[in-house]
Amino acid sequence: MVAPVVFFDIAGPDARTQADFYFEVFDWKIGTDGRFNVPTSGNLQGALRQDPAEKVIYLGVADVTACLAKVEAQGGIVIQPRFEVPGVVILGLFADPAGNRIGLVEMDGAEVKAP
Repeated sequence: MVAPVVFFDIAGPDARTQADFYFEVFDWKIGTDGRFNVPTSGNLQGALRQDPAEKVIYLGVADVTACLAKVEAQGGIVIQPRFEVPGVVILGLFADPAGNRIGLVEMDGAEVKAP
């Protein structure tokens, strides 16, 4: 049996700051116990890289540039502004207030925008 991804967590030293950040930027309603649900797009794609060990989750947004502006306004740091991988995807990267690196993928509804 193929093992599906069924859960993820994002760690940080201040749960309230993290909850406020993800609510303000992505409208995730996080309970007082730190639990929340987010919509999924069906099958979740993944990739293995030969870089330093780390994991990055990528969130689908309508406008990477606008989302990165919200990230900065809420105390996050833009690591990589909007950029394009021709024929594949439009991306951006940020660090949340705890320093977790998170990716953004520009979407058109349920479809990834490929420039």
